Amino acid sequence: MVTIPEKPWPTGLAEDLEPLVRRVLAPNPSPYTFTGTQTYVVGAADGPDCAVIDPGPAEPEHLAAILAAVGNRRILAIMCTHTHRDHSPAAAPLAAATGAPIVGCAPLVLAVDGPRSDEAFDPTYAPDRVLLDGEGMRGTGWTLTAVATPGHTSNHLCFALEESGALFTGDHVMGWSTSVVIPPDGDMGDYMASLEKLMAREDRVYHSAHGPAIDKPRQLVRGMIGHRRQRENQILRLLGEAARPVGGFIPEMYKGLDERLIPAAEMSVTAHLLDLEKRGMAREDAGVWQPV
Repeated sequence: MVTIPEKPWPTGLAEDLEPLVRRVLAPNPSPYTFTGTQTYVVGAADGPDCAVIDPGPAEPEHLAAILAAVGNRRILAIMCTHTHRDHSPAAAPLAAATGAPIVGCAPLVLAVDGPRSDEAFDPTYAPDRVLLDGEGMRGTGWTLTAVATPGHTSNHLCFALEESGALFTGDHVMGWSTSVVIPPDGDMGDYMASLEKLMAREDRVYHSAHGPAIDKPRQLVRGMIGHRRQRENQILRLLGEAARPVGGFIPEMYKGLDERLIPAAEMSVTAHLLDLEKRGMAREDAGVWQPV
């Protein structure tokens, strides 16, 4: 069970993390967002320009805090790692207030029958420019390069700050919790491939959208890959014992889980099962999963 640090949290304050990076915490804490979404302002504090990464929720007090952290600098790009509602809704009002372009991940709104799979996504997100893997933005003394990392969402990007070796990882890798992978848009196979992609990089530090900076990034990613493989092995073992619906995996796999997080756990198990199905290792019949 994740322990959220005691208040006070630095909500609304501009924290200097390194010479080119400031962090501003949004007022949206929850079991899914930890102490809240962290917006990053990239660029020298005394420079002429900057970029804003993951502007967060469209809360007036958070927009005011971002503008205070930016100061007199011109915002060259409002950059979103993905379009969950805790990450991108403030992009539009921030763009309207500053004239800055919205740059980064592709828009994504799912429309399917049954329960709404797009309810967590931001339908207002409308980028002026979509970045592909390896494309980027450049300002005075800073360069941000997109690193495509689908899995948590199909449109997820990380951003590499070339001058310092920092990687802004959004929700792909976080220090406080593993990332939830929610089908149909989230894909466990893609997520594992994206983790392997980061393992091949040599970033110095990760700044995620939730939780503390990660100063041993490859060690954490290695652990996350191992954790996901352990979960997969648990699922295969439980399938070998008895066929069961998704909910039947949770008591064995997530002992002591906060009840508020049970839906997320069920979605993560579903993502693993769908990946196993693609690989010919499991199958589903009338809501019950069994091994192949």
